[in-house]
Amino acid sequence: MSDSQGKFVWYELMTTDADAAARFYGSAVGWTAKPMDMGDMTYTIFDVPGGERGVAGMMTLPDELKSMGVPPNWTGYVYVDDVDATAAKFAELGGSVRRPPGDIPTIGRFAVVADPQGAVICIFKPLPMDNPPPEPTMTPGFVGWHELYADEWSSAFDFYSQVFGWTKDQSMDMGEMGTYQTFAHNGQMIGGMMTRTPNVPMACWGYYFIVGNIDEGVDRVKAGGGMVVNGPMEVPGGFVANCTDPQGAYFSIMGDRK
Repeated sequence: MSDSQGKFVWYELMTTDADAAARFYGSAVGWTAKPMDMGDMTYTIFDVPGGERGVAGMMTLPDELKSMGVPPNWTGYVYVDDVDATAAKFAELGGSVRRPPGDIPTIGRFAVVADPQGAVICIFKPLPMDNPPPEPTMTPGFVGWHELYADEWSSAFDFYSQVFGWTKDQSMDMGEMGTYQTFAHNGQMIGGMMTRTPNVPMACWGYYFIVGNIDEGVDRVKAGGGMVVNGPMEVPGGFVANCTDPQGAYFSIMGDRK
């Protein structure tokens, strides 16, 4: 297993209005949108503020998924050494393969999978390319945290530890909400998981975008037509707020109050 196995490397928004979403995230997070003509579709790259470095992508939600009731959503891509073998392992351990492994020309190989509780994620092996230096902690525009709302977090962690090699980090007692278990990749804490509360309709992943000052970030979300559904609230290391964008995709922001 390589050091990269289990590392989140990309994030993707599927939305019903790409132009509106580009304006919203440009204001709320500071991203610059760069549309790319992919032949039969347009794929937009979101660059971090002040730099030619992509951190996420966006595409229009396909009609096939809309007809299945899939709403606008964010999905994370996790690096794996072997996409086909990892997809098979997802299925073997009780998960499912939602889109079989396939190649993205000049980019890499990927598959869409779901864990045994139904949370969807993408697995990805990019073609060899220059690796940019790691971003400093809490740099605006990057993704600072990954959160799983599971049907039952303990068995979910066991599953991901087998497929991605994640390890347990800190465990926090959240009272009536139960345990919040953080997890690490190669010794670095990258996210947390908890048993979902009744207001979360299904097991799913959530992603936290770094925005600098949290209160200014909340104001930008609201001004752009998004909704703040929870927070801002203080957590270890800063402040967070859970939000939805104008098309209904769920995301979160994190920052400070300096």
